[in-house]
Amino acid sequence: MTDAGAPSNPDSAGKAGTPYRVLARKYRPSSFDDLIGQEAVVRTVSNAFETGRIPQAWILTGVRGVGKTTTARILARALNYEMPDGSVKGPTIHMPTLGVHCQAIMESRHMDVLEMDAASHTGVDDVRQINDSVRYAPASARYKVYIIDEVHMLSTAAFNAFLKTLEEPPEHAKFVFATTEIRKVPVTVLSRCQRFDLRRVEADVLMKHLAGIAAKEKVEIEPEALGIIARAAEGSVRDSLSLLDQAIAHAAGTVKADAVRQMLGLADRTRVIDLFDSLARGDIASAFREFRDQYDVGADPIVVLSDLAEFVNFVTRVKIVPATADNVAYGETERVRARDFAAKISMRVLSRMWQMLLKGITEVQAATRPAAAAEMVLVRIAYVADLPTPDEALKMLEQNGGGSPVVSGGSATRSAPSAPVASAAPVRMPASSPSSFGGGAARPQMAAPAPDPQAAAPVLRVTSFTQLVALAGQKRDIMTKSALESDLRLVRFEEGRLEVALEPNASRAMITELARKFELWTGRRWTVIVSNEPGQPTLRSVNQAAKQEHARTAEADPRVQEVLSRFPGAKVVEVRRLAPETPESNINADYGSDDPPDGSEADDDL
Repeated sequence: MTDAGAPSNPDSAGKAGTPYRVLARKYRPSSFDDLIGQEAVVRTVSNAFETGRIPQAWILTGVRGVGKTTTARILARALNYEMPDGSVKGPTIHMPTLGVHCQAIMESRHMDVLEMDAASHTGVDDVRQINDSVRYAPASARYKVYIIDEVHMLSTAAFNAFLKTLEEPPEHAKFVFATTEIRKVPVTVLSRCQRFDLRRVEADVLMKHLAGIAAKEKVEIEPEALGIIARAAEGSVRDSLSLLDQAIAHAAGTVKADAVRQMLGLADRTRVIDLFDSLARGDIASAFREFRDQYDVGADPIVVLSDLAEFVNFVTRVKIVPATADNVAYGETERVRARDFAAKISMRVLSRMWQMLLKGITEVQAATRPAAAAEMVLVRIAYVADLPTPDEALKMLEQNGGGSPVVSGGSATRSAPSAPVASAAPVRMPASSPSSFGGGAARPQMAAPAPDPQAAAPVLRVTSFTQLVALAGQKRDIMTKSALESDLRLVRFEEGRLEVALEPNASRAMITELARKFELWTGRRWTVIVSNEPGQPTLRSVNQAAKQEHARTAEADPRVQEVLSRFPGAKVVEVRRLAPETPESNINADYGSDDPPDGSEADDDL
């Protein structure tokens, strides 16, 4: 169905004698069938009309351009829909043709449908006028409908003056409120209305909508250009139509993706992906050349970094939910290469790139020389692309005597410079490590002597789960130690093989990381398996139960009871042993740690 207010001959718009109407007004929906992306609202209103459960007030909320005011007018039209022959007896959402009141309502000139902009009518006097007029029956329509846009702009006194009328209006009066700031509307008003949250329209839905309008306007436009406009609109239908209007005027012919990028000041998407590839491989020189080429053709440094951050986010979403790459709002090149990057780059590297880009964009915005600041951001990202985290670097140096090559996963090796952590020379992870980026050109490495098999560190024997926990403490890996104590329930243990059950709130993602760390610490391959068996209680729960039992035993001691009786309100907080009594506690000395085998602090053990 075409818009009720659209010109009869669209091709004549803009010609002599016919004023041009922008696409956002020309193709404004006039019925519920024309609304896109708001199926929940349409279904609820349809059921309410069919069952006669029509409320006295609605409040529509959502971001700009999703159709709040348009939906309010459609509601007013549906409430007052009437055919000249009288065939329609009540409100309906089925409006195949224009009724008696439709044209006037959609053009905001019907005397029984009052539209008020609360941004310019904020006072209590404006509300009093509504309260006075609402008592009178409609002149010609079925209902008097009051549409108040940006209702959150009303003053507190105006809201208070509205409450009684809103709660008990006459049967012939209906209210429709629209706002972008729902939190600023008093709860006393919200409780008297049915609330509808108009959602952002998905980019692929917007693309189909824009393609249909372009066909009606007889404009050729590339699908990639439609995707760029749909993403730039950020879910706003009005914004997308305004951008399409601008793109048609800018192109003066076939609307191409490059022309839309130039119009919006965006960088070439393919070149942004090439820049991401260079950064992920740690190729700083290639990243510099790519950035300078984009900058020389007019790309804004802030826009380049913003587009780069958007692509990092897209790759991350594809890695988590692979079906994201099927979204047609993204170009074929983006989707194919995002799948490839998602398979090769670890989540830790993507998260680090995102954080550095967010901070870097802020720095570039405040810099006097944005291009130079953006280059320094790229240097930081490329330099740390495959670097380990500080704790991993320390562990690698400890494990390999400060400079010998690191072996991970039992396969490929990569040389690490013989330098302290504080040195300017980076410590490189092996090519098979999850933190490094595969499939690209290798970064030049500093020369290091070939490893001597006879000089390799001996394999560290771990014969019990408690020894494994103590080893994590000795390595100062607090997170791993805490996970072993509180998230894992031991099922079976063999040297090189650990079978555990997970606590309900534990993450399965840590299993692979545990196997990698055990292999790094002990010098042998480990297999970590998640079992369906219940397993033993966690070490932390055992330790807590022991603490409680010893506290109860201590409280039963006559000497302790005498002390407690002399100090009312006192209680036993902690019980400590002056010296270890179990042979198993000697494990701490074997590993050079002050922590007991179960991972708890020595002061807390009994």
